[in-house]
Amino acid sequence: MAYRSKRKTIVRDISWLSFNARVLQEAADKTVPLRERIRFLGIFSNNLDEFFRVRVAALRRMIQFGHKANMHLENNPQQIIDEIQMTVLNQQGEFSRIWEEVLEELNKKHIYLKTEKDLTPEQQEFVRNYFEETVISDIIPLMIENIPVFPTLRDKSIYLAVVMWKKESALKRKYALIEIPSRTLGRFSILPSKHGEHHIILLEDVIRFNLPDIFSYFGYDQYKSHIFKVTRDAEIDIDEDISTNIIQKLEKGLKNRRKGKPVRFVYDREMDPGLLEYLVRRLHLTKRDNLIPGGRIHNFRHFMDFPDEVFTEKRNRKKPFDHPLLEDKRVSDVILKQDVMLHFPYHSFLPLIDLLREAAFDPDVTTIKITCYRLASQSRVVNALINAVRNGKEVIVMLELRARFEEEANLEWKERLEEEGAKVLIEIPNMKVHSKICMIRKRIKTGSYKLYGFVSTGNLNEKTAKVYGDHCLLTSNQRIMADVNRIFNFLENPVSGQHFLRDCKMILPSPFIVKKAMLKLIDEEIKQAKKKKPAAITLKMNSLSDDEMIMRLYDAAKAGVEIKLIIRGIFCMLSENKKYSKPVRAISIVDEYLEHARVWVFHNKGKEKVYISSADWMVRNLEHRVEATCPIWNEDIKQELTDILNIQLEDNVKARWLDNNLSNEYVKTTKKKIRSQVEIYNYLNKKTVKNSETGSN
Repeated sequence: MAYRSKRKTIVRDISWLSFNARVLQEAADKTVPLRERIRFLGIFSNNLDEFFRVRVAALRRMIQFGHKANMHLENNPQQIIDEIQMTVLNQQGEFSRIWEEVLEELNKKHIYLKTEKDLTPEQQEFVRNYFEETVISDIIPLMIENIPVFPTLRDKSIYLAVVMWKKESALKRKYALIEIPSRTLGRFSILPSKHGEHHIILLEDVIRFNLPDIFSYFGYDQYKSHIFKVTRDAEIDIDEDISTNIIQKLEKGLKNRRKGKPVRFVYDREMDPGLLEYLVRRLHLTKRDNLIPGGRIHNFRHFMDFPDEVFTEKRNRKKPFDHPLLEDKRVSDVILKQDVMLHFPYHSFLPLIDLLREAAFDPDVTTIKITCYRLASQSRVVNALINAVRNGKEVIVMLELRARFEEEANLEWKERLEEEGAKVLIEIPNMKVHSKICMIRKRIKTGSYKLYGFVSTGNLNEKTAKVYGDHCLLTSNQRIMADVNRIFNFLENPVSGQHFLRDCKMILPSPFIVKKAMLKLIDEEIKQAKKKKPAAITLKMNSLSDDEMIMRLYDAAKAGVEIKLIIRGIFCMLSENKKYSKPVRAISIVDEYLEHARVWVFHNKGKEKVYISSADWMVRNLEHRVEATCPIWNEDIKQELTDILNIQLEDNVKARWLDNNLSNEYVKTTKKKIRSQVEIYNYLNKKTVKNSETGSN
């Protein structure tokens, strides 16, 4: 059973590991296409890397600083770290088992991952040539056994640790390190192979094959080499030096991140014992520093990009389709007349790009204001904003520079936008800006202005919109847009403009305001339940960990409120309790698409209140970030959202129960199989087809 704090909740980090176990379940599921199983192994690995960089690093700092640094819900960080270590080791064993199974399945499809030891003569020649022509210029071996200052090993990189000796004098060994240049060269190479077969070699095995040439100067004839990686503390400590602006602080923090304290050392369990002991000692690691023995391959996150061309079967992922109200129409013309809700990744993301592109060229549009958190590497959103500036529009972009692991990219976007003449807002003291909002001001014939734009649950990223499940409300509702404008007024005047957030009439912003409103709505449901009247709450979000919100949900369950929860990731609530008047139904759905949307529904005496939000119910979202929670008034859209939630609540293929023991058991029923992501696609697509057949607007 997962370690719990005295406050009767599941520890956030243990709950997160349970979520990553659900990702691993997808990799183990033989009904999942093989390429997707490999992708899930990559996602699992990438998730775990970030977990150690951020959460485990934070727990270690808690230990370092003692009682003064206690975190929310966590009062024994060493106990939590010990349980993390045990859980991760168990998951690593399961990961290795699944990978061996996947390799067997690949071989059945005549796809082979070759090592440096089992190459044909033709493949050996290919590897030699590839190394000489492409790889060698990126290889800089480090002879490490006698260097006084051990080099700083980069996070996110993998290293080949090499032991060399001569056959006649095995005791005289030399150690070397080679950083694998996968960032510049990629991890995979397709080898020449027989017709009907596909052979792949990893970059580190290309280097292994050529070790005698790399170290020919020393005259050694025996080599052993093993992969390892170091995960470092990724927290950027932004000091309070008011003489240093946020850009300088971030640049300094990014440099310091590269030298962060190691929090995990993952290595090939077959590594030479002497070399392993040497590396652990030179990195100043101890047994408490999460030393994780693994297999031959590390940095499985690269396997999210496993070569697609080796698979003969077509992808079964369906393409997004156009929203029926937007087919062959200008997006702005439609939403100036009515609200439209886009559901990604089922609906195409293009209408958001088109909305900005149309505004960029519309002579009556004067201003575009938008928040950006995580942008695509070749962002068409930014491209549209730049064109708007060039066409004389006022463009104001709130660019959150502190979006974790996006800091460098966002610094570059800031520079590019400012070069074109956009105004870039970058800093709200002590808060991140996580809301996903846009406001466009347009002149109308009467000489006045009209506002339109959107409120979204997801990032403005056309790449992730293909795999993230999100909702985006396109609207010209003047009460909603007035509040969006108020939020931007606050963002432009964060010190003196806090009243703008308090003045919002429709949108519930964070910090604090949305939390008070949600607590009040829960209390109203509790009152109804105590009167023996219908009372219900349905919540969908990524994470539920805020202590106060959980305690109030406990009160609601005990009072008889019907509670249904769809939580993808962190879930700290105990869903099972004999004191609950009605059982809490809590599930998590992990499938092809990442369930990223936040939707909250309250029965409200039969007049349902429905909200979409950028916020999860975590302390950071409710108290330390600028978020936007938007009510949905359009009855058709409300029905659409509740229909989608009901489909997800009926999932008996990809849904898991969120029980007190973190067992991740699949929801099994005697009803026909319902895979919610497939059913939602069909549900929305039918509406599109029906609309096309009737020619309805």
